[in-house]
Amino acid sequence: MIKYRKFNFVILLLSFAILLFTIQCLGQDEPDPAETEVWEPEPGIVTPGNGTNPPSDAIVLFDGSDLSQWTDDKGNESKWIVKDNAVTINPETGKLVSRQQFGSCQLHIEFRTPIEIDDEGQGRGNSGIFLQGKYEVQVLDSYENRTYSNGQAGSIYKQHPPLVNVSRKPGEWQMYDIIFNAPLFNDKGSLKNPGNVTLFHNGVLVLNHVELKGSTVFTGEPKYEAHGPKRPLELQDHDNPVSYRNIWIREL
Repeated sequence: MIKYRKFNFVILLLSFAILLFTIQCLGQDEPDPAETEVWEPEPGIVTPGNGTNPPSDAIVLFDGSDLSQWTDDKGNESKWIVKDNAVTINPETGKLVSRQQFGSCQLHIEFRTPIEIDDEGQGRGNSGIFLQGKYEVQVLDSYENRTYSNGQAGSIYKQHPPLVNVSRKPGEWQMYDIIFNAPLFNDKGSLKNPGNVTLFHNGVLVLNHVELKGSTVFTGEPKYEAHGPKRPLELQDHDNPVSYRNIWIREL
């Protein structure tokens, strides 16, 4: 009986030892959650704007008051018309060019095509937003106005049609929110990384990280031409009195 009790006690000790060893091994195999915690760098604080108002780190290019941040395409004072917190194209006076140059960015811009309709297709409310002065996001009155799909509102002109058409009626304000990753070039001028664009039109995703094929051209295939990392933003004068307002940009 005594030998039997000693045997049970030994078994109990061995079981306890095996249990402790198992717990220790499991503890060693279980990763520490702190190993995957990243504390530095700490993201900076940016105060978001209300509605379409700019966040605290945005560069305001047009707040409705003047064109001090812009010139015409010859570097002179623009002849576009500032009225009622908007700027409207003065046909045949040339494009609007930002004084500051930008690379990759987040751009918010609101536009309004004319309420009076006197043409169709590409002749109706036509303008354009040229990222780095080379890559056009098309502005057009595409409300019940059929044209080629890669030339309607929300397209990368002659490259990518929008996923859907969410154009509002003529005379109603619309907005674009654009994420632009600028192309990169090697020291000798060859393309290193193509650019890409994501576009929300009136809050709806219409271009999802589409790759730019090159500079915008009207005829033929687009191709890249080497340029610096930053260039001006340009708004096109296409002889239609399209209006813009609330233009701000965040450098990425």
